[in-house]
Amino acid sequence: MHQSKYDNAADLHISAAHAHTAAAAAHHRGDHEAAEELSSRAQDYSMAASERTLELAKQNHVPMRA
Repeated sequence: MHQSKYDNAADLHISAAHAHTAAAAAHHRGDHEAAEELSSRAQDYSMAASERTLELAKQNHVPMRA
């Protein structure tokens, strides 16, 4: 099935949210090494999602809020 150009950005946002949740759970159980790795992964997904969202907004000439 063909994905829309927005699906990739949405998937990245969802992946970031899952990684943040997993990092919090790891931190809560005291596994700080895993928490650090998951936090780093979450940050990477968040940055990629943000960049993709900005690209889409520019393509569609959507004004961005500050």
